[in-house]
Amino acid sequence: MKPRQYDAIIIGAGQAGVPLAKKLALAGKKVALIEKRWIGGTCVNDGCTPTKAMVASARMAYLAANSAPLGVKIKNFSVNMPAIKKRKDDIVHLFRHASQRGLEALKNLTLVFGEAEFTGDKTVSVKLKNGREKEFSAELIFINTGAKTFIPEIEGLADIDYLTSTTILDLDHVPEHLLIIGGNYIGLEFGQMFRRFGSKVTILEKSERLVSREDEDISVELRKILELEGIDIQTEAQATGFKQTKKGKIAAIIKTAGQEKKLKCTHVLIAAGRVPQTAPLGLNKTGVKVDEKGYIIAGIKLETNIKGIYALGDVKGGPAFTHIAYNDYTIVYRNLIEKTNYTITDRPIPYCMFTDPQLGRIGISEREAKAQGLDVKIARLPMTHVARAIETGDTRGFMKAVVDAKTKKILGAAILGPEGGEIMSVLQMAMEGGITYDRIRYCVFAHPLYTESLNNLFMTLDH
Repeated sequence: MKPRQYDAIIIGAGQAGVPLAKKLALAGKKVALIEKRWIGGTCVNDGCTPTKAMVASARMAYLAANSAPLGVKIKNFSVNMPAIKKRKDDIVHLFRHASQRGLEALKNLTLVFGEAEFTGDKTVSVKLKNGREKEFSAELIFINTGAKTFIPEIEGLADIDYLTSTTILDLDHVPEHLLIIGGNYIGLEFGQMFRRFGSKVTILEKSERLVSREDEDISVELRKILELEGIDIQTEAQATGFKQTKKGKIAAIIKTAGQEKKLKCTHVLIAAGRVPQTAPLGLNKTGVKVDEKGYIIAGIKLETNIKGIYALGDVKGGPAFTHIAYNDYTIVYRNLIEKTNYTITDRPIPYCMFTDPQLGRIGISEREAKAQGLDVKIARLPMTHVARAIETGDTRGFMKAVVDAKTKKILGAAILGPEGGEIMSVLQMAMEGGITYDRIRYCVFAHPLYTESLNNLFMTLDH
C-alpha cells in the first residue's frame, strides 16, 4: 500500500492542531489532520469548556445558598444535575461541531478520524473507525496528542469504578461522598464544584500543602476558603488501598502522618497528575526522542531531534495550558510560513485556576524571586480593602505582586480573589509593556472596578 502524500500531517485536533491545520491549508499546503476522538482536544471536550460551564452552575448554587447577607432570601432551591449536564453537553457540542464544520469547509484539508502510529521517519499509518488502515506521508509532521489522566498504582484501585477528570463529566447525579486524590488544579476545581452541588467532599494531597508550587500564603488562604465551604482537606495524606463494600460504598485506606485510617465514600476521583499520550505513536520508528516520563523532547522552536517533526501542546511537557498549545501553533506557523524567527524562550506563562474565587498567576512568585536572590519588594492587599469586593459581598482572598526594588518593574503577580484572572491580565499587560509599579500606583482607573484597587496594591510599597 503506497502512502498518500501530503505537505503536512497533524496528529491530534487540539488547540494547536486545529488552527495550524486551517492556516497551513489556507497557505496552499495539502494537509491531513488525524484525530482519534473528537475535534477540539481536551480543552473543548473534557477540559476547559465543560468544566467552566459546570463551575458556572456551581457558582449559581453557591450564590443562592449565600444570598441572605445581601438582603435576598432564596428558599428551597435545588440542584438539577441532569439539566447541568445537558447544558454542559450542549455547549461542548456547539464548540466541537462549529470547529469541525470549519475544517471540513477547507479544500486543501483532509480530516481523518482514526488512531495514528508511525511506520517510518515520515510515514504514519492510521487505523480508521471502520477497522481499515491507511498510510500517509509528509515532510512536515506535527504531534499534538496531548495528555491523559495519570492512574497511580494503588492496591484495589482497578477493582473500583473510579472517576477521572473525563468520566466525572458524565455523572447525571450528585455523589453522596466524593473522595479526591490530588490537591492541585483539577482536584480543587472539581472538589469545590461538587461540594456546591451538595456532595460531601474529601481531598487528599500528598504534599505538605495544596497547590504546592504556589507561595505558602496562597496555599494557606485557598485552603481556608475551601474549608469554609465544608470541604475536608487532608495534606501529607495518601490513599494506599481501596475496596468495594457490599453496600455499594468504597472503603479507602488512608495513610497520614505515619498512621493508617479508613474512610468510606461513594465515589473516587483520580486527579494526581497527567501523562503524555505518546505510547501508541510508535515514536521509536522515527527516532523522535522522549524523556523518562514519555514527553517528547522539543527545542526552542518546537522541532524535535528529527528535522521536520514538531511537538505542540501538552505532549512536549512544560506548562500544560490551552493557551500555551495555541501559542505553540502561532510560533511554528509564523516561522515556517512567514519566515519569522520566534522561539518559546522567555514567553509569559499566565494561568488561572477556576476555583471561586479565582487564582490568576503571571511571572515569578515571591518564593522563586528569593530563590534566585533577586532584590524585590512584595506588594500585598487583602480583598477586604477592595471597594468593589466589599460592595459585591465577596472579600475572600488577596492581591499580591512581586516587583524589582531598583527598576520598579513588575516581575510577577498572584491574584486570589473575584475576577482574579482578569485582574492578573491587566498586570500581565503592564509587564509586557514595561510599565513600572509607580506608574500603575497613579494610573487613573474607572471607579469602582476591581482593577482600580491596583492603585492601592502598589500604594502599600510607599511605606
